[in-house]
Amino acid sequence: MSAAARPPAMSDVAAVAGVSHQTVSRVLNDHPSVRPETRRRVLDAIAQLGYRRNTAARALVTRRTGTIGVVTSGSALFGPTSTLIAVEEAARDASYFVSVATVARWEVEAVRRALEHFMSQGVEGVVAIASHDDAVAAVQDFASPVPVVMVGPADLPGPVHSVAVDQVAGARLATRHLLDLGHASVLHLAGPVDWLDARSRVAGWEAELRAAGIEPGAPVAGDWSAGRGYEVGRELVASGLPSAVFAANDQLALGLLRAFAEAGVRVPDDVSVVGFDDVDGSSNFYPPLTTVRQEFRTLGARCLATLLAAIEGEHVAGALIEPSLVVRASSGAPSH
Repeated sequence: MSAAARPPAMSDVAAVAGVSHQTVSRVLNDHPSVRPETRRRVLDAIAQLGYRRNTAARALVTRRTGTIGVVTSGSALFGPTSTLIAVEEAARDASYFVSVATVARWEVEAVRRALEHFMSQGVEGVVAIASHDDAVAAVQDFASPVPVVMVGPADLPGPVHSVAVDQVAGARLATRHLLDLGHASVLHLAGPVDWLDARSRVAGWEAELRAAGIEPGAPVAGDWSAGRGYEVGRELVASGLPSAVFAANDQLALGLLRAFAEAGVRVPDDVSVVGFDDVDGSSNFYPPLTTVRQEFRTLGARCLATLLAAIEGEHVAGALIEPSLVVRASSGAPSH
């Protein structure tokens, strides 16, 4: 390769800036001992030459790649997608690159291939966005040589670390809000039973009802779709309306609202509806939806902090992120 064709090296940057190779290295590593005017000359030379750091060479020297792996299902659902975005943003803020692998099904072999791919890239740690039982089992089956943080389960035995939004607390917030408005009980439209979040939301709903001296009935079986919420809404209109419904996510709540509107049921005068997630647009449902907000930015930051601490060999405990209740017009006191 000719000198003109080869990519610019650190020595080229040093020559253009009129500084030593070591000074360029200090600027690249944000060392505080470099004078501002020197730093500016080096950065100008980097921009002029189009220099890019050779991360592979750096990894050989430092044995650190500055890369973490994230394995996810590739789901378009709000929770997993928002978690992935939050983890990626937190990693970028910490100057880490993210390598993402998606698995169509959480099977042991598929997860093993994804994680072994990460190992071949020399990742320093792995984040697994695990939404349901198969995901947890598949990740735990892999004997990872690097730290693993699983997002979703509230508590896991070592060596896998866990970070999660407190789904039980969120469901209790929603249920308590409706009880405090004066509703004698709250019906729960649940998510799929093999999802960790769905089961935790059922547990929170049951716990809050029992704390109020109300024995919960069985939750209504659901999935995460607005279509299922619409079906249940039509069934409730035909069989008799409860005064309050807590839906396991905002899409289920959206389907309920449509079914009630078509039947002339007034929300919240005839029935109050509360969702979970605070998806983009939930404030523009009709009526605007009362819901539980998951703090995904906080979740991503805590997830990455946990992983980086584990990479440094520190003892880290599982973390639970508190959700919050966003009160809007879809919930109100019972009219009778």
